[in-house]
Amino acid sequence: MTRITASLIASLVALPTLVGCSGSAETLPPLTREAIAAVSSNPGAPTKQLARQVDDVFTKDSLGETRALVVMHGSEIAAERYAAGYDADTRFISWSMAKTVTAVMIGMLVADGQLRLDESPPIPRWQRPGDPRGEITLRQLLQMRSGLRHTEAGNPPYESSEVRMLFLDGRDDMADWATAQPLEDEPGRTFEYSSNTTVILADIAARVLTSATDADSRREAVDNYLKTRLFGPVGMASMVPEYDASGTLIGGSLMHGTARDWAKFGEFLRNGGSVRGAQLIPRKWIDFMNTPSPRSGFYGAQTWLNRDSGIDRDEAVPDRGPKSMFAAVGHMGQYVLVSPAQKLTIVRLGHSDAGQRSALIPELSDIVELYPAR
Repeated sequence: MTRITASLIASLVALPTLVGCSGSAETLPPLTREAIAAVSSNPGAPTKQLARQVDDVFTKDSLGETRALVVMHGSEIAAERYAAGYDADTRFISWSMAKTVTAVMIGMLVADGQLRLDESPPIPRWQRPGDPRGEITLRQLLQMRSGLRHTEAGNPPYESSEVRMLFLDGRDDMADWATAQPLEDEPGRTFEYSSNTTVILADIAARVLTSATDADSRREAVDNYLKTRLFGPVGMASMVPEYDASGTLIGGSLMHGTARDWAKFGEFLRNGGSVRGAQLIPRKWIDFMNTPSPRSGFYGAQTWLNRDSGIDRDEAVPDRGPKSMFAAVGHMGQYVLVSPAQKLTIVRLGHSDAGQRSALIPELSDIVELYPAR
């Protein structure tokens, strides 16, 4: 990334910042060289303010541990910084940011004519005569309103559907375990966020990409599809998806990639599914992913929306930034924030608990608001 000149760095480091507050001014400590060096020569926002706010994300103890931050504006890196022990080559775990990648893969299969949004997906046990799960549509799975008995968080934790699927009795064949759960509500009626549901979507992708049932063939079919149709064209060369013992993509939580590659994914979404003029997926699919579902104004199709406290998942934190902003969000504070109105993508990766994330979101919002909507 292009950096500003050494002389400008020196002058900015020495210059304190005055911030107005209720008619008074507070003198902030001088910016460090590290803070200034994180900002590019043409960041699209006031350099000193951006450097200060990026620095706050790394240095404020109340926010948890930030390991990587990338700000992209107008398809260029505006700021980039890493904590000690991490760098541009480090692969970071996605946790639930993977759900948004899985939704793009499903959209490509719909565009290919291999799946239909409002039909029952090809899950054999659901197609048996009289099985009420046969009424579940692909659209309902994408919008987290399948009606299946999937409990994301349990008390104790080992009783949650997510933990049982990922680590206990479902771990060897996650999709089999997830699709075997009964209905607890009529399909389509109720929103319930569920990693199990996204694993079902990943299993559906494997079923339409190959007729083979062995783990190696299923894994290879999905891996090749992701590389040739998404990761390769977008330039996400670092991406490493994980699969279970049956060859099913763990599409709800386990993909690994560099911060820059997560930023490239955000830019791909911001540009409506196109890369350098090539439309990899119909723009209307990205619009669908970012449209509130009938049962959750804060959630689209495997994406969180900037309304009704969707992105932060916390009603105590007021929504800020454009309503058109959306995000891929992962456990413990993984974020790909995308704001088409501002030509902006922000990636934050790290480790923050629930209380720390409530403080982190306003800090990221401060960065968002440095960029006016156009």
